[in-house]
Amino acid sequence: MQNSSMTEQELLTDLLQSERAAVKQYAESCTESGCMNLRSLLINCMSEVSEDQFAVFEQMKQRNLYKTTPAQQQEIQTAKQDMTQLQQQTW
Repeated sequence: MQNSSMTEQELLTDLLQSERAAVKQYAESCTESGCMNLRSLLINCMSEVSEDQFAVFEQMKQRNLYKTTPAQQQEIQTAKQDMTQLQQQTW
């Protein structure tokens, strides 16, 4: 009989993907809600799930299961400028 248990990396990757999907779903539901009480609840839930997602990400990074490279200062500046321009266009 074959052992079908998942590795630590598989488990954490699955959890990370599930948390990401939940954040996206809360965000979508929030933008479609016309009730302020429901929007507040969804925003709070999204924030909590986002914190959980980050905790899983940090665990994976610490265990060398999720590789990242530091962003160059120019990339950070470009991203900030892009977000500022986007914000100005939407207001």
